[in-house]
Amino acid sequence: MKKKTPIVRTEPLPAARLDALHDAGKDLSAHMDLSTATRPGREVQRVNVDFPVDLLREIDQEARRLGVTRQAFIKVRLADALVKVGQ
Repeated sequence: MKKKTPIVRTEPLPAARLDALHDAGKDLSAHMDLSTATRPGREVQRVNVDFPVDLLREIDQEARRLGVTRQAFIKVRLADALVKVGQ
């Protein structure tokens, strides 16, 4: 099992210095607080959808074939459908 190396926190740096470190390809993780990091536009909202049992069986069968969960299969197929609609 790979051991995690401890992250040593440093004092805050000005944005210009962080930019320079980034441009030089340096590791910036010591300068970030990942416990509060977020991905804008990726918030999650739970929804409930009712599917006919026959459709769920087909979804489950295809998800098993692909080796993914039902939820993952539904999300990917919906995203694919939306991309096609937007083209």
